Amino acid sequence: MFDYKLLVALAAVVEQAGFDRAAQSLGLSQSAVSQRIKLLEARLGQPVLFRASPPQPTEVGRRLLNHVQQVRLLERDLQGQIPGLDESRLPERLRIALNSDSLATWWPGAVAPFCTRYGVVLDHVLEDQDVGLKRMRAGEVAACVCAVERPLAGARSEFLGAMRYRALASPAYVARHLKPDAPVEALLKAPAIVFGPDDQLQHRYLEALGLKGAFSHHLCPSSEGFVRLLQSDMGWGLVPELQVRAELASGELVDVYPGEPIDVPLYWHHWRNGGELLGELTRQLSRSARQWLIYKMD
Repeated sequence: MFDYKLLVALAAVVEQAGFDRAAQSLGLSQSAVSQRIKLLEARLGQPVLFRASPPQPTEVGRRLLNHVQQVRLLERDLQGQIPGLDESRLPERLRIALNSDSLATWWPGAVAPFCTRYGVVLDHVLEDQDVGLKRMRAGEVAACVCAVERPLAGARSEFLGAMRYRALASPAYVARHLKPDAPVEALLKAPAIVFGPDDQLQHRYLEALGLKGAFSHHLCPSSEGFVRLLQSDMGWGLVPELQVRAELASGELVDVYPGEPIDVPLYWHHWRNGGELLGELTRQLSRSARQWLIYKMD
C-alpha cells in the first residue's frame, strides 16, 4: 500500500516548483518534505524527481502524480457522500493547464458557474495550446485545454470548439510596412509579434501565403500585452477575434492582408477516473464553451 503522505509531498514539490514552497503549502519544514521524498524513493528503489530547478518528475514520478490527481478527486466524491467526512474540508483546488488566449477570452465565463456552485478554486497553469498536454502527462494537472485531439492513456478528450485567429496590426503599422503595392514577401521583413517559442500560428499563416523561412519578430508571452504591442505599432500578429472585437469595430486594428483566418481547435482532456467533480466540470464546459467558440469546423 502507498503511504499517501509521501505522495502528497511529491505532488506539492512539483506543483509548487520547489521544496521551499512545498513545505509552506504543507505546513512542514523543508527538511521534512525532503525526507518524505527520500523515503518514497527508498521504498521504490528509484528516483521520483530530477533535482533540477524547478524539480521535474521522473517517469515513475509522473505515474505517481497521475495517481494522486485521480485519488484526490475520488476522495472528494466520497467526502460528499458520507456525512461527517467533509466538516472541515477546504475548498477543492483543481490544477488546469490551458493557453493564455483562452484565459483572456472565453474560459472565465465558461467556468465561473461551476466554481461558484461547487466551491472550487482553480490553479491555472499557462501553456501554449500545442503543448499543454505535456503538463497532464507529467501528472502536474488534473485536466487541460489544448489543440491536440488524441488523449493520453487513461484519459478522454472532447472537442470544445475552435478559436478564430486573425492576422492584425494597427493602421499606422500597415501604412509603414505593408503598403498596398508591397509584395506579400514584405511580411517576412516587417516585425511580427510571437507569443513564445512554441507559438507556431504566425508560421502557419506565412506558409498559407506561400512564404517560408525566418522572419523578424518580438516575443511577448502575454495575451493582453500582445494586443498592446499591436496597438503601439510594434508589429503584426495572430490574435483571437474574440479578444479584439472592439478594436476591430473601431478600426484600431485591421487585417494585414486579405485572406482566411486560422481556426485552432481546442480539446478538453481529463482523466477517465477523475471523479464526479471533474465530470461535472466537463459537462459544464461542453455546454458553455460553444457560446464563444466556433463549434462547427469545415
